[in-house]
Amino acid sequence: MRRKPSARRASEGVTHTQLAIQDELGWLFREQPTEDYGIDAHAEVVDGEDVRGRLLALQIKAGMSWFRETAPRGWWFQPDAEHVTYWLNHSLPVAVVLYHPETKRCHWQLVNRQTLQRTSTGGWKLLVPEAQVLDASAADRLREAAEGDPYVLRIRQLQLAKPWMELLASGKRLVVDIEEWINKSSGRGAISLGVDNEDGEKPEELASWGVFLGLASYAEVVLRLFAWADVQVHEETYEDAEYDQYEAECVIYDNEGDRFVTEDFDEWRSGRLAQGLRPFANGAGEVDFWRLELTLNELGKAFLVVDRFGMEGGRLLT
Repeated sequence: MRRKPSARRASEGVTHTQLAIQDELGWLFREQPTEDYGIDAHAEVVDGEDVRGRLLALQIKAGMSWFRETAPRGWWFQPDAEHVTYWLNHSLPVAVVLYHPETKRCHWQLVNRQTLQRTSTGGWKLLVPEAQVLDASAADRLREAAEGDPYVLRIRQLQLAKPWMELLASGKRLVVDIEEWINKSSGRGAISLGVDNEDGEKPEELASWGVFLGLASYAEVVLRLFAWADVQVHEETYEDAEYDQYEAECVIYDNEGDRFVTEDFDEWRSGRLAQGLRPFANGAGEVDFWRLELTLNELGKAFLVVDRFGMEGGRLLT
């Protein structure tokens, strides 16, 4: 089956937007692989090692067709009424990003009541300025758009994580896979969240992030990133990996093939368990691999109750 040109262009748009967010701005980029009407990704503002839940939602469009309707200083983007309503009521500030395949540049505009204009036919249009390139020059305005009261930012993080909380509440197993480049002073790595279907296959990915954490601890960052969940090692993964290590360290075979152990496995492993969150393997001395499991904590359970009350009303929180 041949890949449609439109699908290839869409993928290019997401890729170049991700590069601009991560390389030019130094922020976090989170593609939304699950269906989210009118939103393709989230960008999270990072100042040094400071990550405080300041997020932007991105609608990404790629291809020359989006640059046909020129304006004096840019291009007109015409969304439909349903998207406009959705964006204006979204829990995050929204920006439209247009990727130009010839110049390889991403141009952006915030979506709000000041930037939206009515067309002569009663629709909507949005001026995307040519000068607004998604690079370091955009940092101040996009950071300002993402700012908010700390209380609002924390509630916003919970709202965005609600689908994942609901999966846990329904009995799904959610795992966090981490690749940590241990020899990089930038703290470079990748974090992904997925569903462990317990079928021996790779987790079904829900979201992923490229990160640059500097000297910050991955174990501490995960606790902040998933504040609505308790985090522990994925038992099956760690027991298998650590048993192989135990065999190498504590098991001896004589010339006749008889097996001798220098320490009981449970006693040996108790020292590992005391270390808490930790990698289970290393690749070529360069990358540490982690697999952690999430369980809904009291904060997550309480948020789902409050959210249900807010959605359905009623007098009792039951």
